[in-house]
Amino acid sequence: MLTYKLIEKGNPSDKEAPKKLYASHVSKGKKSLTQIAADIEKISSLSRGDISSVLQNVVDQVPIYLLDGQSVSLGELGTFRISFSSEGVDTPESFNVNKIKNIKIIFTPGMKIKEAIGRASFEKGE
Repeated sequence: MLTYKLIEKGNPSDKEAPKKLYASHVSKGKKSLTQIAADIEKISSLSRGDISSVLQNVVDQVPIYLLDGQSVSLGELGTFRISFSSEGVDTPESFNVNKIKNIKIIFTPGMKIKEAIGRASFEKGE
C-alpha cells in the first residue's frame, strides 16, 4: 500500500492561477542491501553472506559497464543506461567534450516491476 499526502502547489507558469492540491508520495523508509539480503535469505537456499556478496558485486560492476558505454540489463528488474546533453555548436570543429553536461543514469524498470507497480493501492497519510 502506498501512502500519499496532499500538497498545495501553484502554477509556475501562471502566478495568478489559484493553487491546487496534488498527491505526493510519503516514503515509509529505505531498504539497505543488508536488509534486502536478509529478506532474500528467508526465501532462498543461499546464505545472507552469499547474497550480500552477489548484490555488492552487482553494485561494483554496473558503473564499470556504464562507463564502458554499455547499458546494463538486470533481467526483470530493469535496465540502466547513461544519458547526457550538450551545448549546441555550429560546426563539428567547434565541439569539445567540455560542451557535454547533465550526465545522468536512467533506470527503466522491467515488465515485472511495471506490472507490480501498476497494481498499487493507495491510502491517505497524515
